[in-house]
Amino acid sequence: MTPGRQHYGVTLAVLTVAASAFAVQQTLVFPALPTLQRELGVSAVWATWVLTVFLLSASVLTPILGKLGDQYGKERVLVVSLTLFLAGSIGAAAAPDIGTLIVFRALAGAGGAVFPLSFGIIRDEFPPERVKVGIGLLSAVFGVGGGIGIVASGVIVDHLSWRWLFVIGAIPVAAVIVLVRRYIPESPVRSRTRVDVPGALLFAAALVCLLLGLTKGTEWGWSSPGVLGLAAAAVVLGAAFVRLELSSDHPMLDMRLMARREVALPNLTALLTGFAMFGTFVLMPQFVEAPYGLPAAIAGRVEYGFGATATMAGLYLLPSSVAMLFAGPLAGVLGRRFGSKWPLAIGLGLCAIGTGLLAELHRAPWQILVAMAVIGVGVGFSFAAMAALVTEAVPVTETGVATGMNTVMRTVGAVIGSQVMAAILTAATIPGTPVPTESAFTHAFLLAAGAAAVGAVLGLLVTPLRLRRDRHPATLALETE
Repeated sequence: MTPGRQHYGVTLAVLTVAASAFAVQQTLVFPALPTLQRELGVSAVWATWVLTVFLLSASVLTPILGKLGDQYGKERVLVVSLTLFLAGSIGAAAAPDIGTLIVFRALAGAGGAVFPLSFGIIRDEFPPERVKVGIGLLSAVFGVGGGIGIVASGVIVDHLSWRWLFVIGAIPVAAVIVLVRRYIPESPVRSRTRVDVPGALLFAAALVCLLLGLTKGTEWGWSSPGVLGLAAAAVVLGAAFVRLELSSDHPMLDMRLMARREVALPNLTALLTGFAMFGTFVLMPQFVEAPYGLPAAIAGRVEYGFGATATMAGLYLLPSSVAMLFAGPLAGVLGRRFGSKWPLAIGLGLCAIGTGLLAELHRAPWQILVAMAVIGVGVGFSFAAMAALVTEAVPVTETGVATGMNTVMRTVGAVIGSQVMAAILTAATIPGTPVPTESAFTHAFLLAAGAAAVGAVLGLLVTPLRLRRDRHPATLALETE
């Protein structure tokens, strides 16, 4: 290790705390939406924007900040990303109204860049034999934090003010900013390309139209002029973005690189994993809470669920979070020995098995807990493996933007999954009530299982490259010392 550069364990610990803070914020708002609606005196539509704008902002800014990290230094841009995240969290905690809250949540979405920037730092700093394990642990945090966010949210909403949801996000970020400046060395690797402003704007516009249409489909109607218009705009803007990038000397995204098999297939599996994981996360609280809080006349007609409170519902997700924490690093070890395509395919296969179990066996709490643990191992494996595959397949100067796109695909999959599952539950209800039938949950779980199974097949088709040796000389020096 070069003098003046920190031990790898310190670097990984600091990056893990930073990633955890953002991952928790992704799902922390889910169970709190009814509380926000009630206490701020707004409609369900406005309350949902607190979640939607965060996902939109993160999706748009993640690859852009990842690209800036490749150009100007990953540690430097990571501090900027975390500072914006901190400002957004503090502002959200103090927001006097829904409009202000939404604005600050959009600002906090910049924290999504912590994942691609951290993956890039690990690739630049760590020796080859430690890269996959480091990426595995950091990838697991995405799923672990999501589960913890839902668990913690129920406790906070039940016992404290909703403002504490954002205070909890701000405290570790403030500490991490100091730690990053103190312990994370600046990367010696730089991309020599300039900022592609037109490309960034087209990409942002296309992604906003896509995600906005997906999040509003259930509310507006999937065949409504608004949703169809947004879909058309996303296609036109996306096509314009691809055409611009193919003709640019300094593209934001190297589309030829993104189309390569070893990059495109992990990105598709990211979409499918996000779909299965977040779709299940949306379904599970509603399933286990039934028939809690329903009028007696309706509750007597509900043939599923365990009457769980919001806090108890979160605990049903805990096995998946614990499993992910251990599965991510294990996937790195397996990937280092056998190649990352195998933990990717195995992980998605386990996701398919776990969600299939939920569809067939859900009469007792232990059945739910076992299935969620299986899903947790699967998600931990797949998240870790897909990130490792992408970092192996791209030049070191493109790590930030390439892994940023992988994160975006995961987020898009999560949005699609949550909206599709909500649509299934809305379409099949107990007659005369808005309560979903048991078959609606069964069909939704089976759909998640099918998506994961397709992902497992795609994982087997990945043809990963060996760890590329086109690194910056300074990085090679770090690896050999």
